[in-house]
Amino acid sequence: MHVYLELLAREASAVEFEGPIIEARARGANPAEIAELERAKVEALKVRELLRRRARREAELSALYDTASDLAGLRDVDAVLEAIVHRARQLLATDTAYLTLHDPERGDTYMRVTDGSISAAFQNLRLALGAGLGGLVAQTARPYSTADYFADARFQHKDHIDSAVHEEGLVAILGVPLKLGQRVIGVLMAANRSARPFHQEEVALLTSLAAHAAVAIDNARLLQETRNALEELSAAHRSLREHGNAVERAARAHDRMMELVLQGRGIEDIAAVVTETGELTVLDGQGRPITGPHTPADPGILEAAQASRSLGRTVRRGDLLIASVDVGGEPLCTLILRSDDADERILERAALVCALLLLFRRSVAEAEGRVRGELLDDLIARPEDEGLAERARRLGIDLAEPYTLIVARHQGQRERAAFWASAEAALAHGLAAARPDEVVLLLPGAQDARRVAKELSAALASPATAGAAGPVRGPGAVRPAYHEAQRCADALIALGRRGDGTSAAELGFLGLLIGEHRDLPGYVASALGPVLDYDRRRGTTLTATLAAYFATGGSPSRTAEAMHIHVNTVSQRLERIGRLLGDGWQEPERALELQLALRLHRLST
Repeated sequence: MHVYLELLAREASAVEFEGPIIEARARGANPAEIAELERAKVEALKVRELLRRRARREAELSALYDTASDLAGLRDVDAVLEAIVHRARQLLATDTAYLTLHDPERGDTYMRVTDGSISAAFQNLRLALGAGLGGLVAQTARPYSTADYFADARFQHKDHIDSAVHEEGLVAILGVPLKLGQRVIGVLMAANRSARPFHQEEVALLTSLAAHAAVAIDNARLLQETRNALEELSAAHRSLREHGNAVERAARAHDRMMELVLQGRGIEDIAAVVTETGELTVLDGQGRPITGPHTPADPGILEAAQASRSLGRTVRRGDLLIASVDVGGEPLCTLILRSDDADERILERAALVCALLLLFRRSVAEAEGRVRGELLDDLIARPEDEGLAERARRLGIDLAEPYTLIVARHQGQRERAAFWASAEAALAHGLAAARPDEVVLLLPGAQDARRVAKELSAALASPATAGAAGPVRGPGAVRPAYHEAQRCADALIALGRRGDGTSAAELGFLGLLIGEHRDLPGYVASALGPVLDYDRRRGTTLTATLAAYFATGGSPSRTAEAMHIHVNTVSQRLERIGRLLGDGWQEPERALELQLALRLHRLST
């Protein structure tokens, strides 16, 4: 067994596992020894195959994490798509990989990205729906693969397509659809220049990469729409600000209300000027009273307020004067004055001044939120910047104190998520930043990711998944904590636990894989602590017995043989181990954690 462990440790080829048997036969070993070596060889080859499969799966997961990271920092959609196609080619070990997109104007698909291609004709190929393997995938929205393209009659063979495929030298091809909802926007394909079958695991992997490619394309569209919307909003804001400045200059000359504004007075002081001629109520954009007696928002008043906003002047309804101001179609404030002889111009001036005050307050809040968000972005992107600690101090953030960094993934509701995160950070005296599909929070002290996930999910009315890392101290600790929190959130999503929250410490052995600072002794103690403590106090060998029990496939009799003790002794020790570890220690998931802890304990000692 020892020689096979050495072969496994140095990742020997399969043929080398015959060596010990050949040597045993050469030195005239008895049949029992040779049979035992044969059994050990079979088990070692099984372990070798399992390790190879896990290594491949780890590479696949790493590629998917890298792709998700590319999407999180999306700047250039072409670069992200090229990375996805390149990873597809590497992971499937194919000669080439390529991605086609649907052309809605021409009704066909065209080559967008290729990797490993050598033919210009192939790189400029267009496929009609149903034509060629790629056209068949685009038409049916289902994955297809062929071990021999030219011998496969399941799809239409077009001369120009077959010619380009032949020029490229492709034989085996696998294609999966790029889908947004139920709509196919393209096809991701991997191909070989020799015949080979494609396994189901490869189809699943390529499908996952295709899903990331579809998200990259859709994110690029959403980013462009967001930029356009921001430009329009910025233009509208500039226009309103210029108009407000003109009103302020005119009012300062002859209106006492502007004097109050310059003195830093509030809406109540402005209302006091107006109420010299009547009874005034000021409502916010949602119709809630800011000052004055509450006036029921009956249909007549709502209609008059809308008319006032449309006409840009005061509207009279009976003995009520109503002046309402909006910003970009959104009601900002409404003034309702009960009076018979009030000057409408005074009310209009007051409405404008109140609107400016409310807009100023909103701008201050947005500016503060933006400054805090930019600081957190810089802490993540440029932790080496020497001015970060001072910037944080000016915002009331002491980075020498412990903080918790939380990444909360949501499903594209950026504006609502950003508003919630900004409010949460303001209440907790922390920082918040918004990304297209996530919000990042840096909150003081220990924070519960589950609470953040629950509250954000309620605010968005859709699942939000949160990962936490900490304690975070100093600017340099923010970036690694951000990546650890991202991995925690990604792990929950991969485990089908959307809407939940966790940290690396709460994920058990999975936390060892994704945690930025892997606490191996802590993990061993959490899994095996009672058994290790018992052996330490009593001088027993329960830990060794447990390791032998797992190594022999859970067989008490083989455990007894391996340890040269009676099977009843093994049973007694296993019963003692069960009492120490609690019920369910032999369940598959718990057993896996125990075996990992045993391996780490053995390596550390």
